[in-house]
Parts: sequence; C-alpha cells; structure tokens
Amino acid sequence: IGFELWLPTDWNGRLLGAGVGGDAGVFNYSDMSRRVEQGFATVTTDSGHKQSAARWMADDKARVDYEHRAVHLTAVAAKALTAKFYGRAADRSYFTGCSGGGRQALKEMQKYPGDYDGVIAGAPGPYMPLQSVRMLWFALQQKWTPAGALSDADWSLYETKATAACDATDGVKDGIISNPMQCRFRTATLLCRPGQVEGCLTAPKLAMLDMVVAPMKDEKGRAMDGGLFPGVRTRPGPPSPLLRAMWADGVYDDAGWNEDGFQRSRDLAAANRIMPELRADKVGIAPFLQAGGKAILYQGWADPSTNAGPTIDYYGALARANGGVAALDDSVRLFMAPGMYHCRGGPGADNFGGSGQVSWPQDPERDALWALIHWVEKGEPPKRLTATRITDGKESFTRSLCPYPMAARYDGKGAQDQASSYRCVRDPQLVKSLSRKSLVGS
Repeated sequence: IGFELWLPTDWNGRLLGAGVGGDAGVFNYSDMSRRVEQGFATVTTDSGHKQSAARWMADDKARVDYEHRAVHLTAVAAKALTAKFYGRAADRSYFTGCSGGGRQALKEMQKYPGDYDGVIAGAPGPYMPLQSVRMLWFALQQKWTPAGALSDADWSLYETKATAACDATDGVKDGIISNPMQCRFRTATLLCRPGQVEGCLTAPKLAMLDMVVAPMKDEKGRAMDGGLFPGVRTRPGPPSPLLRAMWADGVYDDAGWNEDGFQRSRDLAAANRIMPELRADKVGIAPFLQAGGKAILYQGWADPSTNAGPTIDYYGALARANGGVAALDDSVRLFMAPGMYHCRGGPGADNFGGSGQVSWPQDPERDALWALIHWVEKGEPPKRLTATRITDGKESFTRSLCPYPMAARYDGKGAQDQASSYRCVRDPQLVKSLSRKSLVGS
C-alpha cells in the first residue's frame, strides 16, 4: 500500500484524507495541494496498487486493499506519523472524495467509524456492481445493435431538448433542470419525421434511447434499478478498460473473458459473491452516528457516470434504517447539484469545495469541507451550500444547494444569477423518492 502524507509547518491541528477515484493506483495531489495550503496535514493512498499494474484486480489482496483496507490502514498510519511529527495527535480528522473517493468515504463511515470525525462523499456510486452491470449491459446493446448506437451528438440532442422542456420548473429559465423528478419529457418528440435527417433520432436510435433511460430489467423482466433521470446523458462507445477489468479480472479471473456472454442477474450475483465489499450501501451506521460522526453526501443530478438514482436510493435507505429523515438529518445530509456532471462540469454551478473543485477557505456556506468542520466542531449543520459556476476564471453565477429532500426555488424578485435569490423548500417529489424500492441498501 503506497501513501503520501504532507505535513505543513503552519498546521491547523486537523488531518485530511483525500480519496482517489476510478480504479485508483495514483495519489490525489489536487486535493492535497489545495488543502495543505489551508493548514491541513493531508494524506492520500494509491489503494494498494499502481495504475500501470496489469490485471491487479485478479489479486485477492490488491482487491481487498482497493475495496476498503488501504484507506483504513493509511488513516491509522497517518494519525501515528502526524502525532510523532507535531508532538501531539490531530484534534480532528476528516475525509473527502468523489466518485471512487466518495465510495471510499462511505466505506470509512460504514466499516471504520473511528477513523474520521466527518466524511464528504461525492458521487459515491454506493452499489458499484449494479451500476457496472448497467454500464456494461447498455454498452453491449449498442455493440449488438449498430443501427441504434447513439453518438455523442445524439445524446447532446436529447439533453438539449429535455432541458428545454423542463428548464423552468424552478421558476427560472437558465438551461438547467433543477429537479429532474419534476420533468415529464416525451422522447417520442425526437423521432425523425419523413424526410428529416438532422435534429432528430431514427426509430432504432429512439428505441435504444428509451431502453437506456428506462429502468434496467433482468432476464425475467424485473426492474433492477430506477433508470436515468430526464436529460441525463451517458457516454457512447464500447466498455471501458476499467469496466471490463472488473468482470474479466476481478470476478472471473479470466483475461480472455468474452463480454458477449454477459448476463445481468447471473453476473451481478457473481460480483456480489466475489467482491462483496465493493458495495458501499450498508445502512447499519450506528457506531458512526453514536461516535458523533457527520457526513455530507453530494451528487450531480446530471451525472452520466455514477448516476444520481442510487445515491438518492441509498440516502432513503439510510433514513429508513436510522429513525427517518429528521433523525438522520442530525448526522448525514445529502446535497444534489442541478446540472452538474460527474463530480464537476456540466452547465450547472459545480464548485462548492468538493473533491477536485475550487475551495473557499474558512467559508462554511461555499465550501463543503468547512461546512463539515463547522458541523463537527461547532454543532452547526449546513442549512445550504452555495455552488459557484466559474467561466474563464471568473464567477458567472451561483446557486443554492439544499439538504435533501428540499430543493431551491427562485423567490421571484432577486437577481436570477445569485444564490441569495433562491430559497430551500421541501419538495413533495423528493420526499416521495425516499421511499421508492431499490436494490440499493437492501
């Protein structure tokens, strides 16, 4: 297990773990450099392998390190080394990560509640095997049905049309769907009329789109997930190397594995059996809660990779298992970012101090890490986060991110490009979503 620990001379008394996304194998220098300047002792790990290592997922020890062990052992070592260097233990310890780093944050909360006083989990993909099944299955559908294969331009058309249809649900037309659960876009409007060749989808492509955005079904026709929210694009093309490696190396230990024989239910069951700790949707977090731990979860509504549905489903499962939303709200809060892609990017305001984003030192309203610190150390929970859109190095607009199940609504009078003009209101659709059935957290 490789790790790096940076120890500033002007230490603020806190240790920060920086999670690593994707298949790891590298260090998160981006968050480390940003936060060490703010006085944090910062640590990151490669999760037990080098990114260049061939077929590392076939190694049982490397796989367990990746799933959870490397981050835990790194936390233990970092605390000891920090105390040795400064002559005293850290006052508080925190962890932040997005994507794979967000999954690491959830595993710390679930499996090692004593490691960190607070964690930030962005776009965590809590049920990674299930989301991997979705990604691989629909990549194969496009491979098997070339006439229906959707290009990046096709997805852009869908995203643009759906956004135009549902843009104003928050009271403002700004090119962003603030709450996709309120969107009722009809994909049939994209079908090419006779003689039309641009700005539309052929019948095979429309059929493919409808299948991809709908809930994925198993071989018996039973829903396996909740599908994609309206306007959310996905990435076209063949299965990624990481996706293929998960099955060829991690599950079946067969470099010659042929994905054309993939079966959704069978292969999901195999992944859960071989790599049970790859899931990060455990709802029994009483030790973390009893220790006073705090967690901020965040997710882009428009995330094409670890899509938003499973994160919402996990939060709902957490609430049901831990006394309801009101009780969970004392320790765990979820913030949805309208128009944000995977961890950052997209048309929405995508900077609020998350992993890989711009940070605002000492500002608990604009920076998620400092919001977490104020929650843990001062007992002040985040009532909202202000997200900032930066264009050409300048702030172009801000938006309020609200604790789920609240959503931002324009007040009807203030500047539409300022977060202060939006108030957080309890949204009936979001409330209802917390009770929907899902494989996540089950």
